Amino acid sequence: MNILISNDDGVNAPGIKVLTEALSRMGDTLTVAPDRNCSGASNSLTLTNPLRINKLDNGYISVNGTPTDCVHLAIRQLCTQEPDLVVSGINAGANLGDDTLYSGTVAAAMEGRFLGLPAIAVSLAGRELVHYGTAAAYVVKVVEGLLRHPLDADQILNINVPDLPLDHIKGVKVTRLGTRHKAEDMIKTQDPHGRDIYWLGPVGPELDVGEDTDFHAVANGYVSITPLTVDLTAYKQLSKLKEWIDIL
Repeated sequence: MNILISNDDGVNAPGIKVLTEALSRMGDTLTVAPDRNCSGASNSLTLTNPLRINKLDNGYISVNGTPTDCVHLAIRQLCTQEPDLVVSGINAGANLGDDTLYSGTVAAAMEGRFLGLPAIAVSLAGRELVHYGTAAAYVVKVVEGLLRHPLDADQILNINVPDLPLDHIKGVKVTRLGTRHKAEDMIKTQDPHGRDIYWLGPVGPELDVGEDTDFHAVANGYVSITPLTVDLTAYKQLSKLKEWIDIL
């Protein structure tokens, strides 16, 4: 099995090292990741500057681009054989609910899916972020399961693992995405020269945390696995839109 590994926390992040070590026992791995932290990069591509690579002593490849750049470049140019699977992570922090739209971790997996490959995004949910090994262990279990039950062509698995010792995990739940309240206001301050600068405020608190959501599963000690699709069409609105579109 050939596995492409990437992330959005950067090539030197602890999560990607633990993930690579775990998956290297299952097959041949290639780790290609940004040369810096690109959290929140979503699906952005670098279009106006060339991409450059740097091969590190541990065999990883860093790229001066986004997570999406890394996966696209790896599949199209750097892999000697097309990967059988793309795995993105282990992200330092959860990617739950609405956060998946901004996540570079999920975007890296999504690019693998766009290029026709099964893909997984995995994140460690918590504050201390100690138990990357727990997340890696569940990724291995999921990959083993995918060998027997392949993903549908349009889906990605978004996995969030509580930051707990492996024997403290209560189990696995298949979930839907929850939602958050609106984000907090931007924070305005000044730089040393007295010029206005702005920081993003805290994310909004959870809004939809029903028992079938990813938020609820992780908060209660379960691994959350949410199948994501890349088709953003609002199918429920098609017929309603057709009813009045003729007036335009």
